[in-house]
Amino acid sequence: MAATRVTILALLLLYGIIIMGDTHGRSVVAKACPLYCLDVDYMTCASSGEEKLTGQCNCCLAPKNCTLHLKDGTTVSCT
Repeated sequence: MAATRVTILALLLLYGIIIMGDTHGRSVVAKACPLYCLDVDYMTCASSGEEKLTGQCNCCLAPKNCTLHLKDGTTVSCT
């Protein structure tokens, strides 16, 4: 019975490693998003040219290389 439990635990560990993927010795860093929203009117991104896209709450939620255009006329560059 104990051997079965060890085998099951070993398989779960192996599956976890497979699912998480091999990081090749690199550390994995989690990104925390701040809990605030800017008063965004629209967003433009390098990939979409000058097309006005639906604005995101802040740069943490917006794609990279996008600009948030605020309702007061200022802009925030998301790099």
